[in-house]
Amino acid sequence: MVRLWMKKVKRFLTELPTRVPDRNVTEFDKDVEETKIPKDVKEGHFAVIAVNGGKSKRFILELSYLRNPAFLMLLEQAKEEYGFQQMGALTLPCHPEELQKILED
Repeated sequence: MVRLWMKKVKRFLTELPTRVPDRNVTEFDKDVEETKIPKDVKEGHFAVIAVNGGKSKRFILELSYLRNPAFLMLLEQAKEEYGFQQMGALTLPCHPEELQKILED
């Protein structure tokens, strides 16, 4: 009786379809990939992109700039223009040269 039951179990297992990739896992992997921090952004830093008139430049900034009044004004402008749904680096609506000047002051 046990042998008959074992044969049925083996047959059932061999007839099962091979594992199909789970689409949710794939979507999760994409989400994780999109939220990975680039290697050039070290701890205590964040990335921004200054964009204006088709000209853009990426900057890596120290967190201390989040207390800089001129930089905070740019963040307010970004909030008004782009909202809070940005993915990845923050996009700032200013000429790259303008942001460079703020960073040098």
